[in-house]
Amino acid sequence: MTVTNREKVIMAITGMVILYGILGLSAKTQLAKWNSAREVYRQTLQTMTMERLLITQRAVWDSRYAKVQDLMPVFPADKPVDTYWLALMDKAATKNGLNIDKRQVDPEKQVGDVYEIAIECKDWEGSLDALVHFLYDIESEGVMMDIRQMYVRPHPTNRALLRGTFTLYCAYMRDRPVESRQASHASSTGGTSKKTRP
Repeated sequence: MTVTNREKVIMAITGMVILYGILGLSAKTQLAKWNSAREVYRQTLQTMTMERLLITQRAVWDSRYAKVQDLMPVFPADKPVDTYWLALMDKAATKNGLNIDKRQVDPEKQVGDVYEIAIECKDWEGSLDALVHFLYDIESEGVMMDIRQMYVRPHPTNRALLRGTFTLYCAYMRDRPVESRQASHASSTGGTSKKTRP
């Protein structure tokens, strides 16, 4: 069977189309990888720029931290703190006529020297006035309490009331054990810590 010149040209064109199709798919995949890598590079560069800026401002942040640190309550290393924060929250709620039901205390988290717990109040009820005064009292306590997430909706049966949820974040510090304080002092002074015998 002989192949005519016309058929040879058609086969050549078909082969080129297939080849270009394969190259196009490969190029598209490589381009997607390149764009992804470029985005990672951009984000990394942005993070490094922010970190360098924070490093240059370390003295300012250290000064601010020292001021805030003095305001934070300090608890013993092994003392549960949920009842302390719940009591402050309940006191402000009762004072202002805000009813709080269904609450949950999340596990303690540590970031450096600072600890934090979150109290999820999954159902509260009260008037707008009660809510505003409750929030004001929480902010005026002089301790590290902050409501970062809040959801408010009308009461289904009483138009004078509101309902919703909120999460109260509480920041504090822990008193380190004596051995830990001695080791920290020794490392900051360049010496070695000595344990005193009882």
